[in-house]
Amino acid sequence: MDNSAENFIPGQAKRKTALLTISGVVGVALLAYGVYWIINNGKHEDTDNAYVQGNIVQITPQIAGTVSAIEAQDTDFVQAGQTLVKLDAADAQVALDQARAQLAQTVREVRNLYANNATYSATVTMREAEIARSKSDLARAKEDLARRQSVAGIGAVSNEELEHAKTSLANAQSAYDAASAGALTAKEQLASNKTLTSGVRVEHHPNVLRAAAKFREAYINFQRTSLRAPVTGYVARRSVQLGQRIQAGTPLMAVIPMDQLWVDANFKEVQLRKMRIGQPVTLIADMYGKNQPFHGTVQGLGVGTGAAFALLPAQNASGNWIKVVQRVPVRIKLDAKELAEHPLRIGLSMEADVEVSDQSGKALAKSASNLSETIASESSDVDAEINKIIAANLGEKTGKAH
Repeated sequence: MDNSAENFIPGQAKRKTALLTISGVVGVALLAYGVYWIINNGKHEDTDNAYVQGNIVQITPQIAGTVSAIEAQDTDFVQAGQTLVKLDAADAQVALDQARAQLAQTVREVRNLYANNATYSATVTMREAEIARSKSDLARAKEDLARRQSVAGIGAVSNEELEHAKTSLANAQSAYDAASAGALTAKEQLASNKTLTSGVRVEHHPNVLRAAAKFREAYINFQRTSLRAPVTGYVARRSVQLGQRIQAGTPLMAVIPMDQLWVDANFKEVQLRKMRIGQPVTLIADMYGKNQPFHGTVQGLGVGTGAAFALLPAQNASGNWIKVVQRVPVRIKLDAKELAEHPLRIGLSMEADVEVSDQSGKALAKSASNLSETIASESSDVDAEINKIIAANLGEKTGKAH
């Protein structure tokens, strides 16, 4: 009995020591957590309901056609302006050639209008000279008839001579009337032609501009047979197939610019009280883990809850209403350098922790973002082609206004 008691006491002491040690560790942990909670209480808001978002640029044709070539596949990296899909361009090429020929012909026809101004001016001058000559002949015929009539009573002239003078006067009057009518017609033609040409150069003539517009339309349609990447990024969701007949607006593939990603973090409505634009955010991606945190800033707070913008918004007017805590999307801008070093993917899960101690920022943005998204225009190319066609069919000194 004495030996058993001696053996029992040391074992009990060991268990007691172990329990005290565990209790001490737990107590220290609870104390540390309590201190951490007191220090950080109200200074951070976090959520694991956050996802990577980005621009998904759809590649859609602006004209109908048959796919003749596909030059990019899923996951391929493409530069802005790189050709992705080609459509059969035979019909577009024919229309472009016709428009080019029509523009050249129109320029030559308008040149002819300007040249007619000189022709009609010369005709008017000639008609005016005919009027002056016929007027002089008419006055002479009148004088001859008057002189013969004055001496006809004494028998100085014969009746035949008198009739001949009357006939000469009638012929002179007819010639004068014809010259006057011809001059009037020539002046009207000159005025009408000047109306079509005055105050404008050949290249700015309405007929030329109309033909140039038709050429521009055909040129743009021809260019649209090659679908190019509007941004630099990676190809995704390719659905187009070779030989497929597609209509305008059919989605063919998408290009995702991986340097334009952000995070949409859905915070509970009670977490937005101290959240402001510009506050720092620490993010953890499941893809990289906690050893590779991302940093960003609050770029903007949504103006509505997710339920408000749902396809079928909740109707809470029923008698079985149960309050559901709503969530509001908060847009977080990622650090560009970190994003380049550790690329993310659209749709990845994230954990977001916003430090809300600094509340000097705004709750809502007061101005538009400085980011401007545009697609390069090809108008300069078609304008240069139009000017080239006009110059090739424009003679010297015919472009001046008359």
